[in-house]
Amino acid sequence: MQSSISLSLSSASPITARSNCGADLFLSNNSTPSQLRFCSLRREAFSGCKSSSSNNAIRFKQSRSTKKVSASLSGNGTPSKGFDYDLVIIGAGVGGHGAALHAVEKGLKTAIIEGDVVGGTCVNRGCVPSKALLAVSGRMRELQNEHHMKSFGLQVAAAGYDRQGVADHAQNLATKIRNNLTNSMKSLGVDILTGFGAVVGPQKVKYGKVGGTETVITAKDIIIATGSIPFVPKGIEVDGKTVITSDHALKLETVPEWIVIVGSGYIGLEFSDVYTALGSEVTFVEALDQLMPGFDPEIGKLAQRVLINPRKIDYHTGVFATKITPAKDGKPVTIELIDAKTKEPKDTLEVDAALIATGRAPFTEGLGLESVNVQTQRGFIPVDERMRVIDSKGELVPHLYCIGDANGKMMLAHAASAQGISVVEQVSGKDHVLNHLSIPAACFTHPEISMVGLTEPQAREKAEKEGFEISIAKTSFKANTKALAENEGEGIAKMIYRGDSGEILGVHIFGMHAADLIHEASNAIALGTRIQDIKYAVHAHPTLSEVIDELFKSAKVTGYVSNEAREPVAV
Repeated sequence: MQSSISLSLSSASPITARSNCGADLFLSNNSTPSQLRFCSLRREAFSGCKSSSSNNAIRFKQSRSTKKVSASLSGNGTPSKGFDYDLVIIGAGVGGHGAALHAVEKGLKTAIIEGDVVGGTCVNRGCVPSKALLAVSGRMRELQNEHHMKSFGLQVAAAGYDRQGVADHAQNLATKIRNNLTNSMKSLGVDILTGFGAVVGPQKVKYGKVGGTETVITAKDIIIATGSIPFVPKGIEVDGKTVITSDHALKLETVPEWIVIVGSGYIGLEFSDVYTALGSEVTFVEALDQLMPGFDPEIGKLAQRVLINPRKIDYHTGVFATKITPAKDGKPVTIELIDAKTKEPKDTLEVDAALIATGRAPFTEGLGLESVNVQTQRGFIPVDERMRVIDSKGELVPHLYCIGDANGKMMLAHAASAQGISVVEQVSGKDHVLNHLSIPAACFTHPEISMVGLTEPQAREKAEKEGFEISIAKTSFKANTKALAENEGEGIAKMIYRGDSGEILGVHIFGMHAADLIHEASNAIALGTRIQDIKYAVHAHPTLSEVIDELFKSAKVTGYVSNEAREPVAV
């Protein structure tokens, strides 16, 4: 999720390699795989995560004139004595939007600063338009599968598509959601301040056109929610046409015959689904020794068998793309590969296009952090478990918070929103700590992949450190009536748990609508619900939710007594 600020990246500085948390983070230079996953996704489960720091050189451009939009409604509260606002949020992405709406609900006088357009990366250059493209790819894939259609007794003529129509669908959806977010804030009276925002001292923020007129305002509390930008490793020249990032790809200006995707994480996988459905051949370049390194290994193997092997996709693993040159003067895109371990030249690819899907870098330059003695770590703003910003001496900066991609705890739009709501709870007088292990993640391929909590290797590491044993339960979509009715029996659900207590440590799903199914497990982890209790929940039949129902019922727990059943209610 990114703050809506117009900018240009003058140089992509290296983002240091790996943490010792057991989950892939960002990568960095040519010696380390450039794979940004959920970023410290499971940080709370492990200790001792260390990383070096670097700064990203970024030039800011602000083309829009400074303005303030104030709603006439009275719902935006009255500011605390001596302040212009109770809460000022820098960055109008999904995280900032969620915080603003919750703040108004709590009676806080609230302003949000946006540098370009409301919605940030998620709405304008990420989650929203990508799902529109994936909706198209899903339908194309089904219509093109003659065997699948015949299994229903259906006959479909050759399916085709209009590239511009597909691109317009993605952009129209982004515009609609962006307008919805803007209108929701205006209707509640949130002041929308246009311009680049920065901290200028304790409880002070400035905003305005860079190099132009700026306005200083005061706030009892400040939230930084400036998000992230695509990370481009050194040696890669992006021209926006033949060598692109996800920002460019979502515009779908072309559908190349052969495209290399650098990075096989969530971004790379989703775009491989789109491009192959639209007729492209795809080659993955992955720095690690296996594809999809951020997933639970068992889920990753099954996903590769279904999402990679049958499609027009090949791959190179254990290699770095050290140099990528855009197509020009009739010459193709050239990609120079070296061995990730030996650094010896491996191969040179000549293709029509290259998509750089190596993750995202925090957008935190130029925020005036030096005015409150804060130093970023690998570009991220350090925070504690309550999203309170930590200064260079390790002390909390009063009344200053950071949420979303900019703090690097978990680079997901809904995580940023949850963090923002948590902060608002705190500044409203109610202590709240967000359990990041309960936040789900999903990859919207066909079929989908979803997960919450720990992977099996992470759970085993935790179990070894803390002295307990883990258990594994699995169920298959092949035994689910609804999945079979849809001829979509490919997939499994997997749960990692403690057999002695019934605590759920992680759930991973690969199959039809996996992204929707994961939330029952996510809520169970968030609420501390044990398997012994949730296994008695009733699920409608026939539904896909029974995959999860059977997963809970198949678990064997020995050492925890379930809560007594509540008194039945007569109906």
